Amino acid sequence: MSSNAIYYLLLLVAVIAAAYIVKRVASCLIRSIVAIVLLALLTYIYLVVMR
Repeated sequence: MSSNAIYYLLLLVAVIAAAYIVKRVASCLIRSIVAIVLLALLTYIYLVVMR
């Protein structure tokens, strides 16, 4: 195998690994943002109803 083919193979593996890591981090981040928004909404509704 030539060195260019090895380089492109390693680059492909790195891109796939980076996409997987970004996907995992983004899904966790999106869940956290949704949880914060829901918590803020519930707090707002609680304060409006109780006043």
